[in-house]
Amino acid sequence: MASIKRGAMVAFILLVVAVSVSACKTPYSQAPVATNTPISNQNLFSTPIAQTPGMSDVEVFGTGTALALSSGTPAPAGTATNTPIGITPQAATNTATPIVNPPNTPTPTATLAVSGPTATLIPSGSKPATYTLQNGEFVYCIARRFNVDPDEILALNGIVDSQTVYPGLVIKIPQTGNPFPGDRMLRNHPTTYTVTSSDETVFGVACAFGDIDPSLIAQQNGISVNASLTVGQQLSIP
Repeated sequence: MASIKRGAMVAFILLVVAVSVSACKTPYSQAPVATNTPISNQNLFSTPIAQTPGMSDVEVFGTGTALALSSGTPAPAGTATNTPIGITPQAATNTATPIVNPPNTPTPTATLAVSGPTATLIPSGSKPATYTLQNGEFVYCIARRFNVDPDEILALNGIVDSQTVYPGLVIKIPQTGNPFPGDRMLRNHPTTYTVTSSDETVFGVACAFGDIDPSLIAQQNGISVNASLTVGQQLSIP
């Protein structure tokens, strides 16, 4: 009786083993179903060490790249930065700094050059030591204007009576106090004078009247003593 029970137990165990073995076998009656093989992280990231990077390494990589892009500082070594395709990085633009004059530096001013001799304007009633002849003037004209003896001017400057003088000649004015002999006025004034030639000057008009200073004529007419005159121009003579 005991042997019968033992045999039944062994048979039961063998049956269980057989069922288990048959369940593990895959039937070949149908084609195997294709499954997607996941790509290993090792194919996406390369690392000089044998250890495969984990998710913590990926986070460190992304964080370092983001910080480099936002702050403008170079990314850590080994960190790649993404550059948009088709966009060329622009070089830094140099901003020109305007040149500022140093403090207390005087600003240069233009100097107006005047051709020809410079007129020596003498206050009315005064007698200069020297005078520069202008266009339209002569020695006797200057003697009348400053009320000096013309012979003394000629002798003081070594000029003979018939000698021709030219504008720009500097003549010495006698200081002896001897007046001009005769009437100093050649024409009555105040009056009005009409310019008859474009070669006339304010100095020549003053000499035509004898005893008047050209600066007074210029002041009376609101013009420069060196102003160019036109034919037909009316001048008020004080």
